[in-house]
Amino acid sequence: MSGNSEKELPEIICILGPTGSGKNRLALELSAFFPVQIINFDSRQVYQGVPIITAQPGKHELQVCPHHLYGFLAPDESISAGRFVEMARDCIAGVSGESGIPVLVGGTWMYLKSLVQGLARIPPVGKDVRRGLQVRCMEEGPEALHRELRRIDPEYAARISSRDRQRITRALEVFQSTGFKLTTWHRNQPRGPFYRVLKLGVLAEWEQLVHGLHKRIQCMLKAGAVEEVQALCRVYGFNPNLPALTGIGCREVMDFLAGDTDMQTCVQRWFKNTRDYAKRQMTWFKKEPDVHWVEAGGFFEAKDMVENFFDRS
Repeated sequence: MSGNSEKELPEIICILGPTGSGKNRLALELSAFFPVQIINFDSRQVYQGVPIITAQPGKHELQVCPHHLYGFLAPDESISAGRFVEMARDCIAGVSGESGIPVLVGGTWMYLKSLVQGLARIPPVGKDVRRGLQVRCMEEGPEALHRELRRIDPEYAARISSRDRQRITRALEVFQSTGFKLTTWHRNQPRGPFYRVLKLGVLAEWEQLVHGLHKRIQCMLKAGAVEEVQALCRVYGFNPNLPALTGIGCREVMDFLAGDTDMQTCVQRWFKNTRDYAKRQMTWFKKEPDVHWVEAGGFFEAKDMVENFFDRS
């Protein structure tokens, strides 16, 4: 346990839920009544150059209240849970120091867990091991490496997409370098909590969520998602291992730009992979303890929960 009692811990609010459920909308609604500053905990929304395809907050949303850790990382830089935790803790301390309320919004379960409960101290991985796995991923495809990961660490493999190149290679490189599964490292992490947390989960009806995901992809295409990916490819080449282009939607668009698929197939794959990811997110977050679930659009219920949370401080 942390050395502090729960009442002495810094206070944060986390809004979680599947992609497209309306997490950022809820945070913006709360900002009308509380001194909210939004901190991103989505591993895709950290990248420069892909604001459309990763659904980063737009100009209007950024004007409503301060946002942190969105679109700051160069497309060819990698980010880990450890690096995120360091930056998020600095942001939380800064927001709290300004008498603001840190509201973390996102869908990357491991980032949230690492922030609140602590992070395993995994030894550095050799560059040769990392480079070798990246080459294998390009030559054999992420699905082949994911099958290998399922044999080594089935629990972690079940939590990530079979096309998530960055997380698949990370898990394999940790195992090859240390001899221990990534799941084992996570279980041996320092025990928190390091924050007193109000977790608000946005719960959307599945049929409504699926319809919204399809509509959102169409809106991204109209807003210039293809041109966004094309611009990065002109600078960095058609590199599926480019960190900024490892997220859902990017690879599907890259296949279209390379002439490997038509637009209809691109959209179908993009939608399917997004829907499957939303399902996995719901599985993760349903297992997360102490989540107060509110229906999408349930602003007043969430507002009451925030007021009660700080009344008990």
